[in-house]
Amino acid sequence: MSVEPLSHKEIEDRLAELPGWSLDGDRIARSYRLRSHFAATAMVVHIAQVQEELDHHSDLTLGYNSVSLTINTHSVGGAVTELDFDLARRVEELAAVHGAH
Repeated sequence: MSVEPLSHKEIEDRLAELPGWSLDGDRIARSYRLRSHFAATAMVVHIAQVQEELDHHSDLTLGYNSVSLTINTHSVGGAVTELDFDLARRVEELAAVHGAH
């Protein structure tokens, strides 16, 4: 499957469907708050599992009770692609299960 960079308009349209996500330079980004460090750690593990499944990995940061991600596609020069939004949608599903906001 060929992966192509999205235009700025395509990125903005997709971000409108993902509240809390934003464009941060050449990446899409989101941070979550959780009830505890353990809950945040569990969410990171689940995100890592999804990333392995999709073979698409983000920069993932674990804080005391927070998780932050920045996502772009390295194989197309660090641009934002549909793969990034596939991962972001999966992360949103996990966030709801973990009680993240």
